[in-house]
Amino acid sequence: MTISMPNQTAVTEFILLGFPGLQPNFFLPVSLTLFLAYIVSLIANSTVIILIILREQLHQPMYIIIANLALSDLLFDTITLPKIIVKYWFGAGSISFNWCFFQLFCIHYLGCLDSLIIMLMAIDRYVAICQPLRYHSIISNKLLTLICYSFWLFAPLIGLVMMLNAVQVPYCGPNRIKHCFCSNQGVIQLACVDVAFERKIGFVISMCVFLIPLAVIILSYILIIRVVHLSANNGNWQKAFYTCTTHLIVIGLYFIPRLFLTSTSQIPLILNADTNVLIVFIFTFIPHVFCPMIFCLGTKEIRNILGQTFNSIFLRAKHRSRKPVKKPCTSIILMGH
Repeated sequence: MTISMPNQTAVTEFILLGFPGLQPNFFLPVSLTLFLAYIVSLIANSTVIILIILREQLHQPMYIIIANLALSDLLFDTITLPKIIVKYWFGAGSISFNWCFFQLFCIHYLGCLDSLIIMLMAIDRYVAICQPLRYHSIISNKLLTLICYSFWLFAPLIGLVMMLNAVQVPYCGPNRIKHCFCSNQGVIQLACVDVAFERKIGFVISMCVFLIPLAVIILSYILIIRVVHLSANNGNWQKAFYTCTTHLIVIGLYFIPRLFLTSTSQIPLILNADTNVLIVFIFTFIPHVFCPMIFCLGTKEIRNILGQTFNSIFLRAKHRSRKPVKKPCTSIILMGH
């Protein structure tokens, strides 16, 4: 929808295309995949958050980081996935101008937040493995909570800058976004003026958001690998190596596709629209689904709590099914006759 103005036509809504080249007969399987991804993410991340809040034995620095990451991922999926699912189910792909830019703000806000939290996770593992005797004197619940709060307050500044970078240019023509959601890269190319400068600003900010935390992460794991290698005769090295491996999987899922996509965004026509959206889907939603599972299955405490919970539910259900059914007192009825 557009509004005519003296010199131009102002866009009042955008149209999310999702996968632009997708044939209609694939709409249902794609939408069901997105819906399943959202449900699994909702259940998995909510479970992790609830367990960490309610179980006192999980009130530890590492689990505070995991809970913040799960909350960030859950918010991201809730802000983005329902809209694109509705588009494929009911053909409602339109999104208002204001909501689109609010979504853009949240996407870059939460994307920056994820990068910072994963960086904090790597630092925590570095201290735990390289300075085990000093871990509790360096890392505490209070310190980690304050750091996470500061990340939640700092990351919106990145989202705000990215939103202002895109919203201040005029939109007066095309309004069809070749993405599943409103991102800086997808929206700003619809502007009816030259946006080369704005694209460069978005690129520089995105690379800083990814590369600075990634540099800290890489340095942390280089030091961790060095310590693990030197202590190969120690029986704890296998546990440390397994922990590092699971975290490196999470890091790879988050950073590699993002850096690739951000880098290729400056090279026109290197990727077609559908491939671009597919990569966005992979780096955005796949980690949100699998990371809670990795942490649950890879963490002994959470596995034990989940096992105890399921056993308790099973025993209660079994006990209820074995309760004798009360029969009517027929003898009293007969005596009445």
